[in-house]
Amino acid sequence: MRNKKPHRATLSEVTITRDGDTAIIKYRDPDIATTHFNMGGEIAGMPDREILAHFNSMIDAREMLAATYKHVATEVPPGRPQIKYYADAEQWTPRGDVLRCVVAGNLEDGAFVHIDDKGLPLSEFGKLLSTFSGWGMRIIFVPEDELEKEPVIKIRDPKKG
Repeated sequence: MRNKKPHRATLSEVTITRDGDTAIIKYRDPDIATTHFNMGGEIAGMPDREILAHFNSMIDAREMLAATYKHVATEVPPGRPQIKYYADAEQWTPRGDVLRCVVAGNLEDGAFVHIDDKGLPLSEFGKLLSTFSGWGMRIIFVPEDELEKEPVIKIRDPKKG
């Protein structure tokens, strides 16, 4: 299960420890992610309540930005490479926010995801997805010959049988 995002907190909701220039803010609720909040050298003599005030200001700024952010997904045009190999990380990375791909494989060899002319085993495809860690994703399955069309989506429970 994925941890909940940190939220504005009071001193009674968190414990704060220090590691060099970083404040480690751990919620008493184990379902909320711990934050390593880098504050620089000023942290040394700073009381917990002041660290928490800075942290809460960051949370407020994040929420204000999120409220005004309008995401527009970038799709690489057909015929152009959708992924590139990033040698420093030894993994494939998406060039945009949309991937047109085909699932192939069998029970013996497992699944492969074909993007452009590359067949990625699930382990490599998973590394590629890690580029968007913290983001959500929708997977829409379409016939292979309709990859470049905008699919019609109907929201409903699938019919049984």
